[in-house]
Amino acid sequence: MGGPRKPTLPLPGKENILITSALPYVNNVPHLGNIIGSVLSADVFARFCRARGLPTVYVCGSDQYGTATETKALSEGVDPATLCAKYHAIHKDIYDWFRLDFDVFGRTPTPEHTEIVQDIFTRLWNNGFIEQRETTQAYCPTHDSFLADRYVEGECSLCHDKGARGDQCDACGNLLDPLEPDLDASGNQETKATGWLINPRCKLDGTTPERRQTKHLYLRLDSLQNEIKEWLAEAEKGWSANCVSITHSWLDQGLKPRGITRDLKWGVPIPTGLDGLSDKDYAKKVFYVWFDACIGYPSITKTYTDADSQEGTNWEKWWKNPDDVSLYQFMGKDNVPFHTIIFPASQLGTRENWTKVKHVSTTEYLNYEGGKFSKSKGIGVFGNNARDTGIDPDVWRYYLLSRRPETSDSEFKWEEFVDCNNNDLLKNLGNLCQRIVKFCQAKMDGVVPEYDLSKFPALQQHKEEVDKHLQEYIANLKTLKLRSGLAAIMSISALGNKLLQDNKLSNQLIAEEPDRCRAVIGIALNHIHLLANILSPYMPAKAQSILQQLGVKGASEEDQEAFAHIPDQWEADALKPGHAIGTPELLFSTIPAGKIEEWRDAYGGEELRKQKELEVEKAAAKKAAREKEKEKKKLKKAAAAAQASQAAEGSAKTTLPMHPALAAQVADGTAKESEPVDPVSKA
Repeated sequence: MGGPRKPTLPLPGKENILITSALPYVNNVPHLGNIIGSVLSADVFARFCRARGLPTVYVCGSDQYGTATETKALSEGVDPATLCAKYHAIHKDIYDWFRLDFDVFGRTPTPEHTEIVQDIFTRLWNNGFIEQRETTQAYCPTHDSFLADRYVEGECSLCHDKGARGDQCDACGNLLDPLEPDLDASGNQETKATGWLINPRCKLDGTTPERRQTKHLYLRLDSLQNEIKEWLAEAEKGWSANCVSITHSWLDQGLKPRGITRDLKWGVPIPTGLDGLSDKDYAKKVFYVWFDACIGYPSITKTYTDADSQEGTNWEKWWKNPDDVSLYQFMGKDNVPFHTIIFPASQLGTRENWTKVKHVSTTEYLNYEGGKFSKSKGIGVFGNNARDTGIDPDVWRYYLLSRRPETSDSEFKWEEFVDCNNNDLLKNLGNLCQRIVKFCQAKMDGVVPEYDLSKFPALQQHKEEVDKHLQEYIANLKTLKLRSGLAAIMSISALGNKLLQDNKLSNQLIAEEPDRCRAVIGIALNHIHLLANILSPYMPAKAQSILQQLGVKGASEEDQEAFAHIPDQWEADALKPGHAIGTPELLFSTIPAGKIEEWRDAYGGEELRKQKELEVEKAAAKKAAREKEKEKKKLKKAAAAAQASQAAEGSAKTTLPMHPALAAQVADGTAKESEPVDPVSKA
């Protein structure tokens, strides 16, 4: 992340860009799928927008409230605030290492967050979009509190695992209720999930919970459905097909009131003093994390724009300014409904003029070497593991972005990771920059030469081809097609190598065709200058290295970092004749092939093999079961046919008398199957 910068505010009449990435839940260490799914992708787009000169704010932070945090803190023997401080620091450290340049990376437990969440709820309550419901819930008499589902443990009614939780059984994967459902008027069980807990007990003290009635608050999504549909008709036009599909799957089923309160201590408390809302009923309840988590975006923004004033309203210039601000949100597909249904519904229900999401960028899943990331089993690369490899963060950024799961699941493979570094980066991009800068230093005294492109039509054509790819790059980034944008960069790099090959850059060229050589070096230096700028959103440190090698300096002595600028069109004249370049440096180094197996084994190789073997065994068992069932049905069908045949034969024997001699043959087994059995003629 960059250092502190003066808060950016939107400018009237400008294209102002507000960017969020899904707030990472704080009680774990992010793996590579988490990183590419939201925070890294959003960072690329934020850097692109800044390099285009657009007023841009990139907001993120840790999502700290909720049941999972309380239970994790309980398991580690600390209070939730201490746990959150620990993991917030871990997340920030990892994101710093990956060079993520947030304008603000905050957290949800702040006075600003409480204020904005309670204000939104109050407006929803006053506008009639909140309802109260009485439900039966587990209650622990020992510590005098209703229990959230995860605070109840017991035996799964489906697989009978003894360590199931009240929300889910990890052994069989089924959703559960903490208590056996009540019977309805017809005597049937009112099941909300697929099973329940047998012999439930309180996670905190082992007490058997009681059934008690309690009240909870629900957001009336059903009352807001038509408004959501009307808003979506325009908003969803730029969204991915999967994002639209997920959103409409909720709408097609019909939106229903959704619970927004939980029986916890760690969360935003329900506001008091509201007409018709009992303070006593909700004194021990807080807002459900998925009601307040998305409100973390504006509350974290406020800590950035109004850091010195709790009463400040600069944050509203971003979040209540839809005419001047475009909101882009990045997330994995599992977070879509909360950003496209629940949060917009909350905004609409306040009747305020909120900035609502304009562009949603969702990703599918990043898998690992044919399996899935698993922290508990040590499978896959997590943020801290990437640093342990000793490979530069920009190489990790490049590989992850080149495999970004934009339209379907993608795969992390160590062999591809090494190949990307050794071929895409070292042989294509790295060698191009090294060759041009070294030649200029050695043969042209480290100064951009005087040159005239008009004498060389092929060089003019090169300029046009590069500009064509630049336009593709800009179009791809604007539409959040980050993989295609990266491919355009590598195409421009390949054109640079082709330029040198076609013109046979060498000592012979400078000796025999000095004008052509100067023109080739002049346009080539500007070529890698363009490459550095368009590469900066993806590989910021390597882009800075290229700019430094080209002698491009920062705005001041204090700020040595050169400011990236992505032009509308490539004029190939950013570096003027006489400009002194810097010293050539290697951008990349070879990763030995032997590292592939070393890293594969280090990051879950054996466990991954076991996981794959288990999956193969399960698949084989399912296939065998299907075949067995198929054979069983076949035998059953054959038996039924045989039984029907025997019944028909028996019927014939009882209704048609047989000739006595033939009957005797049948009885002693001497009659042949092919011999006809004629009935005795009636007298």
